[in-house]
Amino acid sequence: MNPRKEFKRARPVSPPPITGTESPTTIIDRMFNAYVGRQERTAFELMRRSIREDYAVFMTLSGAMTPAGLHQSCLIPLIEHGFIDCITTTGANLYHDAHRVLGHRIREINPNAGDLALRVARIIRIYDLGFDEDVLLDTDCFFSAVLRQPEFQKRMTTTELHFLLGKHLARVEKALGVSQPSLLSTAWKHRVPIFVGAVQDGSIFLNIVKMKRVLGPEFKLEIDVNDDCFEMSAMQHYCSKRLKKKLAIWILGGGVPKNYTLQGEPLLGQILDVPTDGFDIDVQFCVDPVDNGALSSCPASEGHTWGKVSPEGVERSVYVHTDLTAVFPWLTYALFSDKSTKKAGLKLADACEDAVALLDATVKRKRAKLLKTLSHSDIPESKKGV
Repeated sequence: MNPRKEFKRARPVSPPPITGTESPTTIIDRMFNAYVGRQERTAFELMRRSIREDYAVFMTLSGAMTPAGLHQSCLIPLIEHGFIDCITTTGANLYHDAHRVLGHRIREINPNAGDLALRVARIIRIYDLGFDEDVLLDTDCFFSAVLRQPEFQKRMTTTELHFLLGKHLARVEKALGVSQPSLLSTAWKHRVPIFVGAVQDGSIFLNIVKMKRVLGPEFKLEIDVNDDCFEMSAMQHYCSKRLKKKLAIWILGGGVPKNYTLQGEPLLGQILDVPTDGFDIDVQFCVDPVDNGALSSCPASEGHTWGKVSPEGVERSVYVHTDLTAVFPWLTYALFSDKSTKKAGLKLADACEDAVALLDATVKRKRAKLLKTLSHSDIPESKKGV
């Protein structure tokens, strides 16, 4: 590489004056030239590419985003347009989403108003958002009632749990005349599977804990985390091998949702010995520093060393160092404003059984080889007894 030639070919930074008549895509393309703005421009380009080239788009969502309404402004419209094919989030995001369905309000409050006084007033605070404590109690009653229904009385994965919850929420929304649907009901309607990697770390599961203790053997719902992990890998394997799709991941925040989705690739390639390439586009929005070793901030190139991201994905990646709520509504608006950006959803929730069966068949063909990895005789003599 000749640095001088590369420099001469580089794009000049010379944006025109903004007039107020520009399209969103023009603003992003011409005015976001440096620093976090350039990261945002690159994110938009990669997101648009993953839609235009019909990638299978896996989205992860951490943080308190449904209380902030990000699902209503951005995620639900993205699902309805077919742009998102699979979601991994937290139990909290799905639990807090139900408050509005039940007629409760989440309001803007002063984060410095005084938490001791808010506690006396029975107001729950999430930074600069607040809601009445009764909101939690009513939501607990709702989920407890739904979880007692016969179709929940079995062992299942988180995707099946949230599919059934979405189905029930859709009925409630219709009965109550709710104008804005929930994330769960929208995902159910458009057949987008929702995984929750740390399912026990959220109030929906806490209500499962209550039901198990109160009802005893009568309550049979259990979450199969083994099958859940396998299903995530199966979804990625199915998209790649059966549907012949490249994989894109949009990481909104970090945390467990990010790792739970990305670890589907090492489970395939490293653990199950199933050939896989990793994600081919990697877009992240997070405020964490990259130099403390935390996975929330892990860039695509580091993920590549684990087999999570393909060589192409290392080049087609960006880490946007910003608060998600500050940029994602704008990017969503820009995507929708570009009428050439279209994609049909893959309806992966309907393909779950086929995906699991496909990966199961592959694993069974490798059974003899995989069994050898379990043999104690294969452990080097120097390592035995360690």
